[in-house]
Amino acid sequence: MGRHEEALKILHGGTVIPAIPLVLDENRKFNEAGQRTLIRYYLDAGVGGLAVAVHTTQFEIRKPEVGLFEPVLRVTKEEMDAYEARTGKTLVRVAGACGEAEQACAEARTAKALGFDAVLLSPGGLAHRTEEELVERTHAVAAEMPVIGVLLADGLRRAAAVV
Repeated sequence: MGRHEEALKILHGGTVIPAIPLVLDENRKFNEAGQRTLIRYYLDAGVGGLAVAVHTTQFEIRKPEVGLFEPVLRVTKEEMDAYEARTGKTLVRVAGACGEAEQACAEARTAKALGFDAVLLSPGGLAHRTEEELVERTHAVAAEMPVIGVLLADGLRRAAAVV
């Protein structure tokens, strides 16, 4: 069984996967060393995986002028790789994806290229889309990699699992 299959098996069995916060310095710039320390803290605390670019790290990082989506995922990947190599424990790697279908699919491809196992899909900012359009978008992203859930945008939409 490969690492991705093992991670999805762990996910199906149930585990703790916190949304990792983004670490900024006093100038509100990405603090890579601090981010690595925080990731190691979560991993050493015994989590089953991490979710990145969701909730506390999803805002602003995708803007072209900020350009942190790939770097934050890469740092998380590197720390998770090191932890798995050191402990032999498989971790579940979840990346957030958002925006219109084209953006969400591109983010899923970036996450897949970095070895993430699944995407948590946010409909934030898409209130103008019908439920059918959001379902089509979810299927498009799921064609790139597994979608483990859809965040609730307005409290009315249902979360869906497409693993």
